[in-house]
Amino acid sequence: MSWREQPWTGVFPATLCAFHDDESIDEGGLKAYFTELARVDGVQGLTCNGHTGEIMSLRPEERAKVTRVCAEAVRAANKETGRQVKVISGVSAEGSLEAIDHALAAKEAGADAILLMPPHHWLRFGRSPKTAVGFIQDVAEGANIKIVIHQYPGWTKAGYSLGEMLEMVKLPQVVTIKMGTRDMARWLYEYEQLKKAAPHVSIITCHDEFLLPSLIEGCDGALIGFAGFAPELMIKIVHCALDGDLAGAKQAQKLVAPLARLIYNFGEPGCGAHQRMKVARWLMNKFPSPRFRRPVRPLPGEDVARMRNELEQLGFPCRAL
Repeated sequence: MSWREQPWTGVFPATLCAFHDDESIDEGGLKAYFTELARVDGVQGLTCNGHTGEIMSLRPEERAKVTRVCAEAVRAANKETGRQVKVISGVSAEGSLEAIDHALAAKEAGADAILLMPPHHWLRFGRSPKTAVGFIQDVAEGANIKIVIHQYPGWTKAGYSLGEMLEMVKLPQVVTIKMGTRDMARWLYEYEQLKKAAPHVSIITCHDEFLLPSLIEGCDGALIGFAGFAPELMIKIVHCALDGDLAGAKQAQKLVAPLARLIYNFGEPGCGAHQRMKVARWLMNKFPSPRFRRPVRPLPGEDVARMRNELEQLGFPCRAL
């Protein structure tokens, strides 16, 4: 079966979150942004409330609100286009009961699946394999919603081992692993072992900075913030790579590379990159505001001016400052 015929493969943009100057959620701006992305041919699903969407700064009821706005925008776009773009909502919680509550709220708000992040206290204290697998089991059983596992970098204490992931993919609710290992030496072997054990579970990259290498090694798609910034370019790269068109993928990469350097500055995706992504889309008149929620402070004016100049040099018209 072609990857195009499978439901959890392809490109899933991780979306930004729009705020007014008083830091309240700009529902109108969000709806317009979600609608624009959902209409792009090749987008398989939108992922709201991820790190790109500033989940850590959102109150629980706001996470549900963002999910509802996303679901309403996507359903309307699907009706217009005749496509079936999915809605995935991020869930970040420190305990199983809280995670179940968030998952149920996302489900009620219209999410088709959740992106389940590991509890962040694990980053400091670690956890046992039983605890790691048990957390996924708890949420699967308690919320009964499709789950995208969020694999954290291997250098953190929250990253899952291959053995743990092989247990997780036995759960019927687990449909995808967002593979953020950041360890290319492990990539192909883990992909092969996971696909052998659970061929129905897709393995999708979130390596914005290693996008093409991870796609070529072994991959079923991408769930990345950069697709919420430049979806058409990301779709071109991902589709060419999945179709085995290496020349086409490398050609598309030439267009992406200077933009990626502008956003990621040769590093991993992180808060600074997400902020630059939001400011860049605002400069390009494709996002309602550059506002990032506290405690993150605004980019210095000179940095914004430099980004504007670089975007215009790359051929992207920008607003006057």
